[in-house]
Amino acid sequence: MSPEPKVCASCGRRIEWRKKWERDWEQVRYCSQACRKRGVTRTDQELEAAIVDLLDGRAGGATICPSEAARRVDPDGWRDLMEPARRAARRLVADGTVEITQSGRVVDPSTAKGPIRVRRAL
Repeated sequence: MSPEPKVCASCGRRIEWRKKWERDWEQVRYCSQACRKRGVTRTDQELEAAIVDLLDGRAGGATICPSEAARRVDPDGWRDLMEPARRAARRLVADGTVEITQSGRVVDPSTAKGPIRVRRAL
């Protein structure tokens, strides 16, 4: 039986157990070399804080688009922050702080494709 999946410290996606990690599973923190190299930057932390702050200003159950957090962090270069904002939202899902929704339904952040919304975890 394989151990429970983990969440990547960088992108927030689920890391499935692999046989090649059998001896190091406790040390595995990243899903890929790209995530290991990227890590969590100051901008990533700012995006997480922006998501939480925006949600604090909304009514319970209200959602935000990740682009709102990206615009708050960098009003001119927000488009380049869209994927980092999605990664920040996935990390917050792993913490239990928020949920990611599509068409009003909670979705798995590791497999969600297309536009997403973020709301406080219910």
